[in-house]
Amino acid sequence: MSGESVGIQEQTEGRYVDLRRIDLLESIQDEDQTWAKLAPRWCVTNPEPPWKVCLDATCDCLSAGGALDNLERRHAEDELETVYSAIPNPERQLLTLAHIMVSRGLLTEEELARQISAVRARLEAV
Repeated sequence: MSGESVGIQEQTEGRYVDLRRIDLLESIQDEDQTWAKLAPRWCVTNPEPPWKVCLDATCDCLSAGGALDNLERRHAEDELETVYSAIPNPERQLLTLAHIMVSRGLLTEEELARQISAVRARLEAV
């Protein structure tokens, strides 16, 4: 196989994470519902989304529990940067954490879809 044809193939395995695309996360990325776009809808001026603290705590808990070391997670996030490059931080960090958890079997795509539906239902009820 020539070096040219290797470059054309999509890389699916990184050193720290499976780089294959996850349909659910791709669809979320395509929705383009970033905090910068959603905050004005609720007249919120805080530049940090309210869920950022929970995201950071989740990462810390996964590391402390031995499920996902913080350094490994950061390396995996770096590898996934090209997969989720269309979305800004901290949304990118959230999508990459979900990607890592699904690809490592810590969470199924179906479980994640159920949780997303539950959160959306609560938001729409407001």
